[in-house]
Amino acid sequence: MTTSSAALDDDGTREPADGIREPADPAAAAPVGRDRTIRGAALLATLIALPITLLVAVLAFTKLTPDAPAAVPTPSATTARVQSTAPVEMAAPALAARPATVCRALLSQLPASIRDLAQRPVTAGPEQNAAYGDPALTVACGGTEPTFPATDEVWTVNRVCWHLAEQADGAVLSTVDRETLITVRVPRAYEQALQWVSTISSTIVATVPSGGAIPSGCQR
Repeated sequence: MTTSSAALDDDGTREPADGIREPADPAAAAPVGRDRTIRGAALLATLIALPITLLVAVLAFTKLTPDAPAAVPTPSATTARVQSTAPVEMAAPALAARPATVCRALLSQLPASIRDLAQRPVTAGPEQNAAYGDPALTVACGGTEPTFPATDEVWTVNRVCWHLAEQADGAVLSTVDRETLITVRVPRAYEQALQWVSTISSTIVATVPSGGAIPSGCQR
């Protein structure tokens, strides 16, 4: 009788008698280390992809977010007026010696501007006339005292008493408490005529003495 025998390998596995082993299952024979390598590579790819995804999302959000509206410039309250520098036509009647002296003193002390109106040259009598802005606000020194009803109002501005007469193109303000008459014409465009004589009044107080028949409304 013929019997078959098989030897045992070192790991205890019986070896077929003919010495030929059946091939092992390829899946079962796959090394464990390769599986760990594959998992590690997948994890690394995930770690790399995550920051890129976040960066793309941030960029997309930034692009879709509307820009803040640009600040709208506010018009300046002190925007300079566009003014002519041409001489302003004014009359220059002859003055007696005393009024001429007073007028020269006044004109030498008038400011270079009244509020935002720059001083302009005049066609005649710069020693007794001045002009500011465009349309021109004018200051005339000397002349005949105006007459007006006793019931008319008079206004005191910086210690100078003025009579206000409204005209079609503006207002005429005349001093009624000074030795020499000062007349200021304020164009209609400037409105609130009395507010324009504040600086002029201060100069008048310093250069033109009080005098004449002062109306009761001007008594201080």
